[in-house]
Amino acid sequence: QAILDGEAHVKNIAFITTLAGFVHWALTGEKALGVGDASGMFPIDSEAKDYNAAMAEKFDALISSEGLAWRLKQILPRVLPAGEPAGRLTRAGAALLDPGGTLGAGIPFCPPEGDAGTGMVATNSVRKRTANVSAGTSIFAMAVLEKPLSRVCPEIDMVTTPAGAPVAMVHCNTCTSELNAWMAIFREAAESVGQAADTDALYTALFNKALEEDADCDGLLLYNYHAGEPLTGCAAGRPLFVRAPDSRFTLSNFMRAQLYSCLATLKLGMDLLQKEQVVLDVLLGHGGFFKTEAVGQRIMASALAVPVTLMETAGEGGPWGMALLALYMQTKAGGESLEAFLADKIFASAPVLTVEPDKEISKGFEKFMARYIKGLPLERAAIGIL
Repeated sequence: QAILDGEAHVKNIAFITTLAGFVHWALTGEKALGVGDASGMFPIDSEAKDYNAAMAEKFDALISSEGLAWRLKQILPRVLPAGEPAGRLTRAGAALLDPGGTLGAGIPFCPPEGDAGTGMVATNSVRKRTANVSAGTSIFAMAVLEKPLSRVCPEIDMVTTPAGAPVAMVHCNTCTSELNAWMAIFREAAESVGQAADTDALYTALFNKALEEDADCDGLLLYNYHAGEPLTGCAAGRPLFVRAPDSRFTLSNFMRAQLYSCLATLKLGMDLLQKEQVVLDVLLGHGGFFKTEAVGQRIMASALAVPVTLMETAGEGGPWGMALLALYMQTKAGGESLEAFLADKIFASAPVLTVEPDKEISKGFEKFMARYIKGLPLERAAIGIL
């Protein structure tokens, strides 16, 4: 795009990388990147575990008339799959970390990855037919594919695992932001009548309340958009709650509508993958949506028709995932895959809680989604008015 826009700096580019790649270069002097992070820069050939050669050639052909002194692969970092050595800490890198000089040079480095790849490792979701879902203020699902998608889906981002397997990423800008805003209102209401409201207790009580009464929320409709959502063609966000006059407007139905709305846009993206015959055996969940035991987990499993598993280690996040990638490089047996290393040596005895889909909730969520899709013009109208 910078080339198309005629930006003056383009002719002077010597090297481009990600934040993880920049830190790695500063510490090791190596212009290298893990294949998962590299997949966010340019499409990856999962068989070769390198940039897609045919696409790189097409790119170079398209810019051949621009008079640039470089070609694409000359300015991209070297691609490395998990387990490969990616350099060692230099004296200059050690000085950046420890100006006092106690830390010495020579520490081996594994290929750097960003939060997507390290999150997959931290949740043991690098095998085919698995996915991890991060559900907090935003929500995304990363599904490890058995084969590449048959067509370009503008709504889906294609990346890879740190081992190079293709991954389809569905990202939505809003998940729990509106839910959290309503929780603050409920807390304020309780405090206004002299009832101190413990935050954890409030969330636990109201999440469990959502499992009572009507599985389809009885006509309640809620859009939780605090930002635009490309999946539904909304350029901006306007939180919106609508109900029919004769709907059962109860706390239970309102809270269920809140939780359903957290997953609605994700569901639309996962439906695109289903049309591509993507099959998932399990979703590994992490994030605040799952904090109240079994509630968010049960609703997500039912909404997406896939068992949802939570692990005690899921909250450790990306730094632990990066440490595991380093451990894999240092200790892997000959020919041992990242998938086998994680399954057999890291997570074999890890405590997990798996919740299966609930048929009644699934049917209710389907009715909610039909209403949600039909009502999208209301959300778009609100964006144009407010």
